[in-house]
Amino acid sequence: MKQNQTLTVMDAGRMTSLEIAQVTGKMHKDVMKAIRNMEPAWLKVNGRNFALVDYTDSKGEHRPCYSLSKMECLYIATKFNDEARAKLVIRWQQLESEKLRVKSEKFAAAKNLLVTENDILYEAQRIIGRTIVSFNKHADGCITASDIAEAIGMEVKDLNSFLTDKKVQRWARGQYRLTPEYEGLGLAQDRLFIYYSKDGKQKERTYLVWTPKGAEMIDKMIFEKGKRHKDN
Repeated sequence: MKQNQTLTVMDAGRMTSLEIAQVTGKMHKDVMKAIRNMEPAWLKVNGRNFALVDYTDSKGEHRPCYSLSKMECLYIATKFNDEARAKLVIRWQQLESEKLRVKSEKFAAAKNLLVTENDILYEAQRIIGRTIVSFNKHADGCITASDIAEAIGMEVKDLNSFLTDKKVQRWARGQYRLTPEYEGLGLAQDRLFIYYSKDGKQKERTYLVWTPKGAEMIDKMIFEKGKRHKDN
């Protein structure tokens, strides 16, 4: 595969690390490094390594790259920033929509059927639903700040203010994000949701949800705060 080749999903529904780099605007070597770093955990859980293949660069030289399924791509994307993750999710959605369109046209031609607008919208919503489920799989078992606040008898705005004061999280680009000190500790994950603007345009956004480990940490911090206040 040449570096200037148009991105496509292979027949088996896979995308190469080279294509991921092109979509997200990252260096291919950085994408390869991220995949290698995350491969041991994937092997432990799924019992298999990522598929390593070759492509031919512009000089005619063979170089290695990974070939990943959609689920594997979205797993790797959990280490990307919000913008890169969104680009990859949207690209998969575009490719699947195009694949569905071509398949629908062939089916209609063969069976002489008329595909209505409602049929297409229904299938598009199913694709979006599968995208959300796949992306959010890593956030299974996580809970929102609202759930944690309710469990400990706080207002969610007070809990968020507390975590911000403790420099656990920060407000960035319209949402709370973990500070660098707390990233990579298994405390929180991103959850994707899709909504529509007033003019009917589809929008995508991620928000922070807390793992059981993160919820336990917050509970201990709140307890210590209450204990110190009582002692004083």
